[in-house]
Amino acid sequence: MTTTEPATTNGHAAGRHGTNGHAPSTDGAGALEDGARRVDEAIAALEGLDDDARATATELKDAVEAVHRPALVAIVQALRADPRGKELLFELVDDSAVRAVLSLHGIIRPPLGARAEAALDEVRPYLQSHGGEVELVDVADRIARIRLHGACNGCSMSAVTLRDTVEEALVTAVDEIDGVEVVEDQPTAAFIPLGSVGRRPGDGGGGDDLGPGWLPGPLAAEVPEGRMVRVDVADESFVLTNVGNRLAVFRNECAHQGRELDGGMIDDGALVCPWHGFRFDATSGECLSAPGAQLAQVPLRIDGGRVFLRAG
Repeated sequence: MTTTEPATTNGHAAGRHGTNGHAPSTDGAGALEDGARRVDEAIAALEGLDDDARATATELKDAVEAVHRPALVAIVQALRADPRGKELLFELVDDSAVRAVLSLHGIIRPPLGARAEAALDEVRPYLQSHGGEVELVDVADRIARIRLHGACNGCSMSAVTLRDTVEEALVTAVDEIDGVEVVEDQPTAAFIPLGSVGRRPGDGGGGDDLGPGWLPGPLAAEVPEGRMVRVDVADESFVLTNVGNRLAVFRNECAHQGRELDGGMIDDGALVCPWHGFRFDATSGECLSAPGAQLAQVPLRIDGGRVFLRAG
């Protein structure tokens, strides 16, 4: 292959400046912002072209992406096939520029739970207009388990709401979901609004009426907002998170290598592992660094101001 020096304009090498004549940023975040800006400017400029020119420019873009995607897929597959490469891949997708490019080509997608929640957000206005609400419990074996609240819970219209609204939204929007299952309106692995914490009349707060399997943890007030605390009960270790004054509890094991999480931190709603920097949604446990990874979440309840968790 022969190479040539880049053409020059006004004494400057072409390609070293953006379309507006300003030198692009060389730092990672700045370069990503510059690139996104230039893409937006180019797309806006397409609108001013005639039909033939616009079609040619669009075909060029599609052709370039078609060349890039197989190469990126091959790189990702090779990294995943080697344990050392897999760890490196997990670190790479934490980089905003790498994540943006892989997301652009559909190689990585938002976590399953995030996509399911987005689908539910589309139908929540309809449910709320009928006095109802829906909660995503989990997704397993291609089935989304949901809980219906308010007017939807136990009413004669629940089956219709599920079949015609919630199920259709989830199955249509999320490839990994084939159907839904409605679970009873009772405590499961979830996060609890601290505003709902309080004593029931005549309740001493001991948790005796919660049934077998519920073990006492700390007082809810002992978990500061934006923080997590370690909880050791029944010879097992957990971390209790508080994001937006809502609590969730996970086993104290990173989904990456099983190391303890309690030395990490909560950063912008994410639980950050102290060992390799893996980031997990601090309310759902979904890994934001590596698609498919998930922290083990356990059920919790608050009784008399104290957190109880089901460790079995």
